[in-house]
Amino acid sequence: MKRGKTPPPEETCEEAAYLKMLGEKQKPVSIKLADGEVVRGWIEYYDKNMVRLTRENGPNLFIFKHEIMYIAEDSGKRKG
Repeated sequence: MKRGKTPPPEETCEEAAYLKMLGEKQKPVSIKLADGEVVRGWIEYYDKNMVRLTRENGPNLFIFKHEIMYIAEDSGKRKG
């Protein structure tokens, strides 16, 4: 009896390592939210359910992960 391939895991456990690296280096990121809005800043804190985005020209945001479509690193140039 031959079995098919094992499906890939739903989680690779790399998310926490990536968010930790972004936070430690204070890398500028863009976060696209489920409603289409894009917010920019750097990740100061994260946990299982949410991310804290620190911004220079606006209030800091606590964003639930289920509201995030994606997180992308910005070029490093901050608008000012």
